[in-house]
Amino acid sequence: MATNSEELMTPRADRKRSQPDVEPSGWQAQKSAATRNLIIEAAIRCFIELGYASTTTTRIAQMAGLSRGAMLHHFPSRIDIVRSAVDHLHAKRLNAFRNSIASIPADADRVRLGLRAYWKHVNHPLFVAFFELSVAARTDQELEAILSPAQTAFDEAWYQTALELFPEWQSDRKAFDVALELTRYVMEGMAVNFMTHERTKRHEQVLDYLEEQLRTLRPPTAAN
Repeated sequence: MATNSEELMTPRADRKRSQPDVEPSGWQAQKSAATRNLIIEAAIRCFIELGYASTTTTRIAQMAGLSRGAMLHHFPSRIDIVRSAVDHLHAKRLNAFRNSIASIPADADRVRLGLRAYWKHVNHPLFVAFFELSVAARTDQELEAILSPAQTAFDEAWYQTALELFPEWQSDRKAFDVALELTRYVMEGMAVNFMTHERTKRHEQVLDYLEEQLRTLRPPTAAN
């Protein structure tokens, strides 16, 4: 069997020390996880850039820089990739939203900054990927079965995160629910509109008006 010449020139003890500290099985697991993550990220980029219908296993493999065979070793079918991509997508969306909310100082104008944080969220490419999947799921029962529970879990976590930002609204959940739905419908609607129409600065006027409406819904004891 041929042996690398550089290895032959390396003393046995040195070769042993140069091996990674991770056991071979652990190293393989890390390599496999990294490859799977690469494929999942490539699938999400395909959703954003090509659309769900055009996201084939061949396109995903090309986006990931892998052969189709190497990719199918980790994900036997397109729907297996989609299932993992949906979970990954929602985890990233929620984590990004939580981080933006956590960065708001306690003594800041939480209504204004909270609105801007969600506006930034719905203008992120991850929201574009989510919207693309949502539209496709309308006529794809297999995709809908994957997307629906993930979206329900996201909605519940999003609701709880918003409630943590505005604890004073615990006393009036009805008003809080109206405020959240109003925020969501207006912002997501504008974000979707911007996907197909030229962006304008008029959205700032809408955000300011939305901010005024939310302040009228808040409990009178709220400070910010």
